[in-house]
Amino acid sequence: MRSDPKMRDLLRDPTTKRNVKAAALKDVAAKVKFNAATGNLLTLLAENGRLGRLDGIINAFSLIMAAERGEVVCEVKTAKPLDDGQRKQLENALKAFLKPNQTIQLTAQVDPALIGGMVVSIGDKYVDMSVASKIKKYTDIITMPV
Repeated sequence: MRSDPKMRDLLRDPTTKRNVKAAALKDVAAKVKFNAATGNLLTLLAENGRLGRLDGIINAFSLIMAAERGEVVCEVKTAKPLDDGQRKQLENALKAFLKPNQTIQLTAQVDPALIGGMVVSIGDKYVDMSVASKIKKYTDIITMPV
């Protein structure tokens, strides 16, 4: 759907009837040879006007499957890009939080607004070690009315 502009426009067009969208998705699922359950899900989403939630469904399913395979998703935001040595060091430190049969799926993003430090999200844990959050914390303390 992302790569075919005609299909994307058809599915996003609010004037197109739901049953037309459902039929188009059913045809595409048959041609691409999707699993029957996947084709049924797409058709059902189209019939009920829920295609806008497809990205969220895909992301949730990806997380569930990653957990089933023992993969732990870890997102790291830093103010500057990590070099290879820093990335390896960070991966080794984060592996200490994993169980023996788990592997880490590390994604690194750059956010200059952090000023320095990093924000780490691993599984259901979240740690904000950024300079920006510390500045905000101290600013809030200083400006607090007495």
